[in-house]
Amino acid sequence: MRNRSHRSRAVLAVVAAALLGVAGCDATGGDSPAPNGSTAAGRPSPRPTPAWDRSPGSVAAVGDSITRGFDACTVLSDCPEASWATGSDAGVRSLAIRLLGAAGAAERSWNYAVTGARMADLPGQMAQAVTREPDLVAVMAGANDACRSSVSAMTSVAEFRTDFEDALDTLREALPKAQVYVASVPDLKRLWSEGRTNPLGKQVWKLGICPSMLGDADSLDAAATLRRDTVQDRVEAYNTVLAEVCAKDRYCRFDGGAVFDYRFGTDELSHWDWFHPSKSGQAWLAETAYRVVTARKPVA
Repeated sequence: MRNRSHRSRAVLAVVAAALLGVAGCDATGGDSPAPNGSTAAGRPSPRPTPAWDRSPGSVAAVGDSITRGFDACTVLSDCPEASWATGSDAGVRSLAIRLLGAAGAAERSWNYAVTGARMADLPGQMAQAVTREPDLVAVMAGANDACRSSVSAMTSVAEFRTDFEDALDTLREALPKAQVYVASVPDLKRLWSEGRTNPLGKQVWKLGICPSMLGDADSLDAAATLRRDTVQDRVEAYNTVLAEVCAKDRYCRFDGGAVFDYRFGTDELSHWDWFHPSKSGQAWLAETAYRVVTARKPVA
């Protein structure tokens, strides 16, 4: 009996040891920590989302006549002090002023936009901007690519994409983590529909402002309608490019089409040409940019 009892206890001890060994061999099960870089289920851990600085310390602007404040103050003239991006006008309260304050904007914001510039000019402007090492670059370009002498002269969508990618590459080669705000191209067809109600505006348009959209402003025949619709389709394609390219850059934020979608009226248009933004329009652009830059999450 003593021998049988001894053997029984030995068997029980072996079984217990085996069970404890099985319970402890699953390195990723139960409460055991998963290996570095993986989840408990063995899947790779998601890459952390890069931090977006909602309070950048300096701003550079690139783009065209809108960012230069063209016709916001006097006829057929740049007015950079009224620029939505870097202007000093207290009524506009530019993006730079909203982010940096008036004194900070005067010291740490720079405007490299050029009236008449197209997307092909953006890489060169970006090369100038990076010399300042800005924390944020504000971009608004593309209207002049659609505003050409004719529909056939508009920048192709493929060229537009290549030029925008080249501009971002120029920035990234010098400043890998600089942030970028990209405004959508405005709704040119709405500019036509709003401005054509003003006889003086239509006379100014005849000087050569955006002929592809604004030429023969009163004509509503099939050819004129097709021409305007073609320009509008190209603008929408440009905005798709801006959204797609920006989405591939972890430090880029697109406005989600806010500028294109804005239902502006004549108060937001320059009363010198009924095409470029007035100071009121510039203020709205500044407010929109500030909202996107300081949002906790990118615009969906």
